[in-house]
Amino acid sequence: MLMRTDPFRELDRLAQHLMGPGTWSRPSAMPMDAYREGDEYVVAFDLPGVTADAIDIDVERNMLTVKAERRPVATGDDVQVELSERPLGVFSRQIVLADTLDTEHIQADYDAGVLTLRIPIAERAKPRKISIGVGSGRKEISG
Repeated sequence: MLMRTDPFRELDRLAQHLMGPGTWSRPSAMPMDAYREGDEYVVAFDLPGVTADAIDIDVERNMLTVKAERRPVATGDDVQVELSERPLGVFSRQIVLADTLDTEHIQADYDAGVLTLRIPIAERAKPRKISIGVGSGRKEISG
């Protein structure tokens, strides 16, 4: 069997082990991607192993907060854990949203362990063309 090692993964695992799982008062961070797609911003959070009912999304003014909890898998008396690297506990991320985003129409989808939020750009922030009016004629000043 060929095994590859990543020294940084071991360091992350050790730090996570020493700090313990995230709690509601001290949650762990969750990885995310953010990008613009057409007339909306898309934010995707990695939450593998989290059920949809364990995810909480709040928007207050322009602060978006996403919290999730990964609970331990039910184990029985005949189960012996050999290795446990997947972090458990509470994960959280806060994002300050620009005033140009429409926080009233955020859409959230959860599929295959990825929470995807689509935030439309507000109409007032979209580029628009301004027409220029032409005067009716020239005015002359006589002296």
